[in-house]
Amino acid sequence: MKLLQHLAAGLLVCLPLAAIAQATDFPNKAIRIVVPFPPGGATDAAARLVATRMSEKWGQPVLVDNRAGAGGNVGSDIVAKSAPDGYTLVMGVTGSHAINTSLYSKMPYDPVADFVPISQVAVVPNVVVVHASVPARNLAELVALAKREPGKLNYASLGNGTAAHLGMEMLKSAADIDITHVPYKGSAPAVSDLLAGQVQVMMDGLPSALPHVKAGKLRAIALTSLHRSPALPDLPTIAESYPGFYADAWSGLFAPKGTPQPVVSKLSTEVQRILRLPDVREKLAALGAEPVGSTQAEFSAHLKREIDKWAKVVKSSGAKVD
Repeated sequence: MKLLQHLAAGLLVCLPLAAIAQATDFPNKAIRIVVPFPPGGATDAAARLVATRMSEKWGQPVLVDNRAGAGGNVGSDIVAKSAPDGYTLVMGVTGSHAINTSLYSKMPYDPVADFVPISQVAVVPNVVVVHASVPARNLAELVALAKREPGKLNYASLGNGTAAHLGMEMLKSAADIDITHVPYKGSAPAVSDLLAGQVQVMMDGLPSALPHVKAGKLRAIALTSLHRSPALPDLPTIAESYPGFYADAWSGLFAPKGTPQPVVSKLSTEVQRILRLPDVREKLAALGAEPVGSTQAEFSAHLKREIDKWAKVVKSSGAKVD
């Protein structure tokens, strides 16, 4: 019995030492970052920036693997079921790791139980825009117009259950207004009909909407961020009228649950370092994204807040995807 106790104690001592040794040796082969969307866009670009800098620092290939499908579920599930060794990561987003768990009746993974948060990478502000013909120049005037003519205004979205759709539902609830939802299959047709005046309102990513705003084809009404954007410093946030309102799109790195903590810590520290680099911050800003670089604890807390928030919005809106 004593021999068994000594052996068990020895194993307990060896396990942390083995994990530390693993982290010291990490990485000793290629790392894969799965982006659960097609190439292009701010999430893919942010992943490639992080991958390039990781590779430069560690001298190992860091590859971006685009695995699109089911609103981010396909790529995320691949990583959830990968070996928990730090060599397969996912660039999760608002949809894949906060919204989908309430939106889909059956999820292939649990965004909390099946992953370890590494660091939030970036935030892309959304902006409420209207067609130039809409007689509203600010949020108060848009709300007043919607109240005078309930249900008459139409708003476009990139599709049912997307962050832009649910963000507008949040605004409708906060302002107690009725605007009719018109879902599209992606950004291009939605923006095209908005520019043509077929729909009057849309919540869109700031990088996508900004050129049309500057050209005078769309009018920016308010940002969904908690603070104003340097890209449009005079544009108020929705939170200035409805405190606490926040509906930005975010991205962040996750590892499979069970990845050794020393490895996760090493990854988190490296991501935070990368996101402090001036050239990386400049490149993200050019994409309309704001770098974050949070700690594991900060990202974990943010994730839980987002899951709770979007669950309430999904429930109140009645949105479902099967």
